[in-house]
Amino acid sequence: MARDKGGSRSTRGGGVTGRREAAVRVKTARGRTVSSARWLERQLNDPYVHEAKRLGYRSRAAFKLSEIDDQFRFLRPGAAVVDLGCAPGGWCQVAVQRIRPLETGGRIVGIDLTPVEPIAGVTLLHQDFMSDEAPARLKEALGGPADAVLSDMAAPATGHPQTDHLRIMGLAEAAHDFAREVLKPGGAFVAKVLRGGTERALLEQLKRDFRVVKHVKPPASRADSAEMFVVATGFRGGE
Repeated sequence: MARDKGGSRSTRGGGVTGRREAAVRVKTARGRTVSSARWLERQLNDPYVHEAKRLGYRSRAAFKLSEIDDQFRFLRPGAAVVDLGCAPGGWCQVAVQRIRPLETGGRIVGIDLTPVEPIAGVTLLHQDFMSDEAPARLKEALGGPADAVLSDMAAPATGHPQTDHLRIMGLAEAAHDFAREVLKPGGAFVAKVLRGGTERALLEQLKRDFRVVKHVKPPASRADSAEMFVVATGFRGGE
């Protein structure tokens, strides 16, 4: 267990606890809108943001994966994992810590349309996962079946809830289709969805393909965020 000078603590799962610090208030200023001031204030008062900086994570989203894995335990040493929509790399960093690819021979492959700075032990592909060539490139980089397929992909928000829901569900469905092609029997699938859960058709297919399917909102996911994650474990494979 690590402890910073301010008294906050991080467990194996990256959960953040500790004493409450005085809230920082941000005022609007020249060139700063009310919305940008609110965003900055939220960042300055977010313990996950501070802990991510302290631990060297590229984003607070790293804690979402670590908290999910604390519950389901699919990032085992030596595992082979694909991270879809991996920028800026926080989930890959967590995978490296738990899989230890340089020591165990595990494999981690990430893909994103946005360039990602190199991470030791991770193969990074700069490409849109939705392109026709992406699945073949991922399979080649992986070099064999996967133990887990992770998707934190999200389309740019339009502000129209129904449209945003359809877009993110389309990404989740594409990730699931890919997972079915590469997962080992017993493998795991994690994908971001929005509040309201997974569409019935996808949920029914997941229940056919996996032994256990659950919706999870990890503590690191902001309470005012509509995001959730569908976690499916025990891939049936050729059953």
